[in-house]
Amino acid sequence: MYNFNYIEGINMPSNLMKNIELKRKQMIKYGNKLGLSSTKTIKTSQELDELLNQLDKNRLKK
Repeated sequence: MYNFNYIEGINMPSNLMKNIELKRKQMIKYGNKLGLSSTKTIKTSQELDELLNQLDKNRLKK
């Protein structure tokens, strides 16, 4: 398991990192159970993308 709270020397808000990890696990679960093209899997993937975009914005600010 990766330590996502420390990326390239930048400390990230732990709640954002936890949300990313939880959303990633949820997406994998839906993908395995419902299939990669299911609406639920795709929606969860898009939500994960939004969280990852927030992470990128935080990294660029520093």
